[in-house]
Amino acid sequence: MSITRVGFGAWALGGGDWARGWGAQNDAESIAAIQHAVRRGINWIDTAAVYGLGHSETIIGQALKGLSRAERPLIFTKGGLRWDDHDRQAMPRRVGDPDSLREEIDASLKRLGVETIDLYQMHWPTDDGTPLEAYWQVLLDAKRSGKVRAVGLSNHNVAQLEAAERLGHVDSLQPPFSAIQRSAADDVLPWCDRHNTGVIVYSPMQSGLLTGTMTPDRVRALGHDDWRAGHVEYTSPRLERNLALADAMKPLAQRHGATTAAVAIAWTLTWPGVTGAIVGARSPAQVDDWLAAATLELDDDDLDAVADAIARTGAGVGPARPPRREDDSVLDILPSLSL
Repeated sequence: MSITRVGFGAWALGGGDWARGWGAQNDAESIAAIQHAVRRGINWIDTAAVYGLGHSETIIGQALKGLSRAERPLIFTKGGLRWDDHDRQAMPRRVGDPDSLREEIDASLKRLGVETIDLYQMHWPTDDGTPLEAYWQVLLDAKRSGKVRAVGLSNHNVAQLEAAERLGHVDSLQPPFSAIQRSAADDVLPWCDRHNTGVIVYSPMQSGLLTGTMTPDRVRALGHDDWRAGHVEYTSPRLERNLALADAMKPLAQRHGATTAAVAIAWTLTWPGVTGAIVGARSPAQVDDWLAAATLELDDDDLDAVADAIARTGAGVGPARPPRREDDSVLDILPSLSL
């Protein structure tokens, strides 16, 4: 598969009526956002069964019906989180039981309305006692049977990647990665780069903190049905550091004629090993706010400025700058990268 540098993230489209929701969401606006992103050139969507407890996948399935076959994007989803239909606010459980996982794959195919899932990922390591080898074999079998085209892991560490790779190739990894949450650059990004494993990073804007539009007043106004309310990155002292970093990115955005959001996303794409970035949007306008990240190239001066801002603000943890390029010339932007 060849994928565009940015993909559409559908977590927020699940709505607010569950333990990790983003607040109320209009389904018609969700469908419009998806179709707008695809028609602007985005060729992949990332979701998960657990987002909205099945609702995000259902909405994507509805959006696909409004697209021609030629327009159809690649569909990536995730499994391994099971929820209680009788208590939507209960935190989903991390389940890797093979029968449960096979059931999840079939349920996702049905909700999405597709015959094959392009990339199926294990959302988290399990806490039900299922060995990694057992649940990874289910994904490899699904790939072999044709139910999925590629298989990957999300939120797994290097030791877990190594264990999976011994059984069958890990096509992709999905880690959190942003100018605030930079730990992936320490270990999993280099591992993936060495093993020809694609990387699609999530939360490159740190769930809205690096958009340049988040303010303390907006944070205080977050509803009880928005998981960000009270989250450590949204509370003092981290909140002030994070917003200061976003402010420091604004001059770079102005220099490039782009939004702060686009700069934050483009920063993640400069790191070796990163294939693409998953970016959420709840409306067509939000898609347009970050779409320039697909073609925005940050130079060494930009990367130095971000690293300086990280040091100055004290925001986040992890390496503050990707390695310097051997050739300082501006690189051509490829329309797509391989996964």
